[in-house]
Amino acid sequence: MTTDMTRRRLFALGGGALGAAAAGSFLPPSLQAAIAAQPAPGPGAAGLDAVEHVVILMQENRSFDHYFGTLRGVRGFGDRNAVELPSGKPVFAQPGPLGSTVLPFPVREAAEAQKKDLQYIGALDHSWSGGAKAWAGGWMNGWVTAKTAATMAYYDRRDIPLHYELADTFTVCDAYHSSIHTSTSPNRNHLWSGRTGDEANGKRAVGNDAYDEGTHPGYDWGTYAERLEKAGRTWKTYTEWENFTDNQIEFFATFKAIARKALARTGGHTYMESFYATVRDADAPDERERLLGLLEEGVATLTPAERSLFERGLRRVEPGTLADAFAEDVAAGTLPEVSYLVPSAVDSEHPSVSSPVHSATVVYKILDALGRHPDVWRRTVVLINYDENDGFFDHVPPPVAPPEVTEEQWEGKPTGLGVRVPMLVVSPWTVGGYVCSEVFDHTSVIRFLERWTGVEEPNIGDWRRKVTGDLTSAFDFTRPRRRPETGQPGAIPPFGGRWQPRPPAVQHMPVQEAGTRPARPLPYQPDAEARRVDGGLLVALSNTGRSSAHFALYPYANEFPAPQHQDVSGTGRWTVPLTGGGYRFTVTGPNGFRREFEGAADGAAEVSSRIDARERDLHVTLRNHGRRTLTFTVRPLGYVDEDDLRDWSRTVKVKPGRSRTVVHSAADAHGWYDLAVTADGEDAFRRRLMGHIENGRASVSG
Repeated sequence: MTTDMTRRRLFALGGGALGAAAAGSFLPPSLQAAIAAQPAPGPGAAGLDAVEHVVILMQENRSFDHYFGTLRGVRGFGDRNAVELPSGKPVFAQPGPLGSTVLPFPVREAAEAQKKDLQYIGALDHSWSGGAKAWAGGWMNGWVTAKTAATMAYYDRRDIPLHYELADTFTVCDAYHSSIHTSTSPNRNHLWSGRTGDEANGKRAVGNDAYDEGTHPGYDWGTYAERLEKAGRTWKTYTEWENFTDNQIEFFATFKAIARKALARTGGHTYMESFYATVRDADAPDERERLLGLLEEGVATLTPAERSLFERGLRRVEPGTLADAFAEDVAAGTLPEVSYLVPSAVDSEHPSVSSPVHSATVVYKILDALGRHPDVWRRTVVLINYDENDGFFDHVPPPVAPPEVTEEQWEGKPTGLGVRVPMLVVSPWTVGGYVCSEVFDHTSVIRFLERWTGVEEPNIGDWRRKVTGDLTSAFDFTRPRRRPETGQPGAIPPFGGRWQPRPPAVQHMPVQEAGTRPARPLPYQPDAEARRVDGGLLVALSNTGRSSAHFALYPYANEFPAPQHQDVSGTGRWTVPLTGGGYRFTVTGPNGFRREFEGAADGAAEVSSRIDARERDLHVTLRNHGRRTLTFTVRPLGYVDEDDLRDWSRTVKVKPGRSRTVVHSAADAHGWYDLAVTADGEDAFRRRLMGHIENGRASVSG
């Protein structure tokens, strides 16, 4: 059952009593002091040049909605741009067995009803086939049938207060995706190397085959760590004797060969996990010391180049000392430029063996180590992300590659992008409680390192580079910011046994926390409009932003057999066939962009739009291709005061063969707009125009 507990108890359960946090906060007091005292970047340090250390902590198996669906000011359960299912219901109303519907439901409520512990829910299917079933060709309506109803369970601020406070203090990315619709190993391949290629048998590496280390030959393409090594840049993996097989670099051929050589005197062990499992299982300290001594004898036979890769990538420390080893390097001034933190199973956050509260302790210790040395903190970026979503629901359809991008296809389905997962960007340059809504995936971490070090990763494909960013938009290097006020995040419940949450008998759609948060500027400026051509509607897509925008088209009147996808820099188009008497489809894009198109096949009304970024105006042009005057109504659906809706609405008469333009100002709404357009006399006609007008400056969430 759920009960209250003190902050001190939180960390004691998580692996060590760290002392109570400052009143109203779960952040280490040392970090709070470092943030409060942080000065502007030093002389000559500007932009990425101010960064000296990047710390990467990839945790396990949580989706964005599962953790942050209720967080204020992100694309969560209150998302205005949530897609519609083919059934007509919103994406949050997932179809279940026997015609049932399952809505997102709180883990806390299920724990109380089932007399279980909310920290210890169990894992779900997260296989390649299960991911494909949930994605369902892009319709996103297979979650419950592929994963069970437990997929819809979510946490809120009371359950994971440190996570929420990190989001409220630093920057959360709400368009960060896993790299592929499947399990841990292929996603970590993307983090370490920029891709997941083929297994030795020719099949795509979309499963955890590498974990069979005794027979797996190792992946034969290079890793980014090796490129850093060749370039003379410092890097290191921090991991313990038991690391849940999450140190993905161990499964690449170069490192497997080094491991075999280092283990040659250990009595038949040929891979690191087998050896360290024997060390962990040894009953006597003397036996453990003997085994470790044999390893050191083998390490002594390595060449200098091999020894360097072993020490940086394969060396493990005693259980429970990962954070201590990291802290020692911070204190000694030997923290490498790039640090990969790979926790043990119990600290990994994986829902089969760990819990959010265990991970909170590791995060706390890492941030405390940096906070105790403000000079290091002021030059450090910490990236906290999650390899995949386990089987937990997320409502945002990921951008996927078109069929012609063959390297991103397997078994007739796109390999990625995968489901959204959390990403927290913790640094002096991301303080302020911001949201960044640029599209990212795990390869974005490498691309950030590329921008910073100048060391390139050729494994990342052209499509990934086109559709995802390099994380730099999450930062503001121009001026330091003070830590925002954060309230008491709430009590933390104790641990318990593994279980599967069940939805309540009476379901309610969750309510997202009220309010907005500051938002980082984005490199998109999308627009879309439709006009009649022979045989259909021509949908003209445009994007005047500096980065490609991914558009998706959802054909609700069966115009296409499945959702369509297109990446646009400049202009693009779809020709939508009109096979019946009418049409109804929706086009979505980044950061809440949406255009809804509905009407009769022989309709006379038409709408086009133009964005004025400087004034933050949307110019809506109304055209009449018919033989009688049409009366158009343009009315806001949001982003204006309810009392002023009538003042913002416009009724416009358009004569046959003529057009008129209405200008809607979005300046007072920080660039956000949501308009509906209808035409009297054409009951079937409707357009909806929604999105955000970027002007190159920070804004607020919609």
